[in-house]
Amino acid sequence: MNNKILLIEDDTEISEMLKSYLTAENYEVICAADGQKACNYFDNIDFSLVLLDLMIPKINGMDVMEHIRKSSVVPIIIVSAKDTETDKALGLSLGADDYITKPFSVVEVLARIKANIRRRNQYDNVAINELQILTAGELIMNLSDYTLTKNGKRMELTAKEFEILKLLMQNPKKVYTKEQIYSLVWNDVYLGDENAVNVHVSRLRNKIEEDTRNPQYIITVWGIGYKLGEML
Repeated sequence: MNNKILLIEDDTEISEMLKSYLTAENYEVICAADGQKACNYFDNIDFSLVLLDLMIPKINGMDVMEHIRKSSVVPIIIVSAKDTETDKALGLSLGADDYITKPFSVVEVLARIKANIRRRNQYDNVAINELQILTAGELIMNLSDYTLTKNGKRMELTAKEFEILKLLMQNPKKVYTKEQIYSLVWNDVYLGDENAVNVHVSRLRNKIEEDTRNPQYIITVWGIGYKLGEML
């Protein structure tokens, strides 16, 4: 499968030139000429890397990068005419992995892309190996065979129940809104119906909690959503 690259550039000549070279290198390139389109593409497509110009219309490059970093650690390479040390330092401090100034060498861009994707893939492989087992109190979740045990006893969960619990166990200090849970677990647009999340959380609690009236694993944060219990 080809790596997908999001190319965010409002200069048509530069965009078409880069897309041509990257496509020839077997990358799949999706172009966005403004920040709004870039954010929409990123929210709906799984990209391996982002090439980002800072001076783009509608939503500027820094705000696009902030939007991406709220949900992803995908490599971001800034390609910009802003070439001062201050600009570079700011871009890198706000979440960019690399910074290339215009005018640039296509050979250099390709080399930087390959290096960043290679580093990310190596990191992902290490992270996957390290995070095969998640624990919380008496719960042990095995991500390699999708099993959950409590005190050595296997808990029978549905796919959605497992994904909800996995989400909370992987991010034990984060509070998730019902909208976020629905979007991440159901992989669909949230239309304001809380019932699906509420029902699955209730069923999950019935299976893993000793006392559903005083849950220890899945804590309700009133007015916001759910989180993993802090005392575990």
